[in-house]
Amino acid sequence: MIDNHLGEFLRARRAGLQPQDVGIASHGVRKVSGLRREEVAVLAGMNADYYTRLEQGRERHPSAQVLDALGRALRLDPDALAHLHQLAGTAPGTRSTHTTDQVSAALRRLMDAHADTPAYVINPALDILAANHLAQALHSPFQAADNLARMTFLDPAGRQFYTRWNGTAQAVVGHLRQAAGLDPNAPRLLELVRSLTEHSVDFTRLWNTHAVRGKTQDAKHFRHPDVGPVTLTYQAFDVRDAPGQQLVVYQADPGSPSAQALALLGSIHASTPKSARWS
Repeated sequence: MIDNHLGEFLRARRAGLQPQDVGIASHGVRKVSGLRREEVAVLAGMNADYYTRLEQGRERHPSAQVLDALGRALRLDPDALAHLHQLAGTAPGTRSTHTTDQVSAALRRLMDAHADTPAYVINPALDILAANHLAQALHSPFQAADNLARMTFLDPAGRQFYTRWNGTAQAVVGHLRQAAGLDPNAPRLLELVRSLTEHSVDFTRLWNTHAVRGKTQDAKHFRHPDVGPVTLTYQAFDVRDAPGQQLVVYQADPGSPSAQALALLGSIHASTPKSARWS
């Protein structure tokens, strides 16, 4: 069976829109969830049969202009539009050709040199590949701080640690969807999605929305059993010499209660041995 990632994405995003979202009048009982195919075609200025062939996987080579028109019709944000182009193969140079989970010694030294700032490295599947001591202390409530998606959906600590769990869960799934657009057949990603789908109804529900979100910068809200509430901003940076890796750095506002909590957390865990996974 030939995969139809493009069609699945279009179908899910169409189902997530209501006529009033796009300024279409709705009359009578609708037999479909969301917009009809014909309505999307009209909004995108294309033939309804052509759009149907895209969803069904019978047309697999839409132009960039067609995809942009569909992006406008489906109200896609920039991350989702980029994902659409990746699925259709119209975003040259975006698919991963080589990835590595080996974190360089120089990057490890860089993270360790910033002892007052939690920092860690992830791969596209959100595996934590390396972390400095304060990042390990921050994630100490988890049974294993090995994969951000598994920690969010399968570890009992997740719902207490992430105080805005719903937003965190959506962001995690959106990131994995973006990674799937770059390399839909990545073995580690497929393995992770299978496991999460098997064990988490919440993950399955969010995964089926096909929402996409890149990891750049945002605010994160935690509750750590040792120091209480902690609010941090984060930024994510691509590691240029290791395709697929991202360096994630958290920061607290100087002088804030969260900055004081981070300092206390570092002191509490100062004598804790470094995890073997991150050694």
